Amino acid sequence: MYIAMNRFRVVPGYEEAFEAIWRGRQGRLAELPGYLEFHMLKGPKAEDHTLYASHTVWETFEDFQAWTKSEQFRAAHANAGNNRGKVEYLSGPHFEGFEVIIHEDKNGVRADAAA
Repeated sequence: MYIAMNRFRVVPGYEEAFEAIWRGRQGRLAELPGYLEFHMLKGPKAEDHTLYASHTVWETFEDFQAWTKSEQFRAAHANAGNNRGKVEYLSGPHFEGFEVIIHEDKNGVRADAAA
């Protein structure tokens, strides 16, 4: 399993616009093999920003890579430049990718990916 995250530091006062942009985006992830789920997370507020993170879960790292090279990826990101001025960020998105080494489900059943 692989988790891909982009962290966004949104300037105070632009949170509603940021959330509206994401709510209005057409989802294309489910069209790809290996896609499991998506979350948009709202984190803590600091003096100069509110932290958000987009979080996708994939069956494999290779499935995630295929997404980044797909037509669906290009279509999903095609209008990103149109949002300039609607939202202010402290910096561009910061990507973080993680290979899952241990997974525990809601029933407490654990799977060790290294096994």
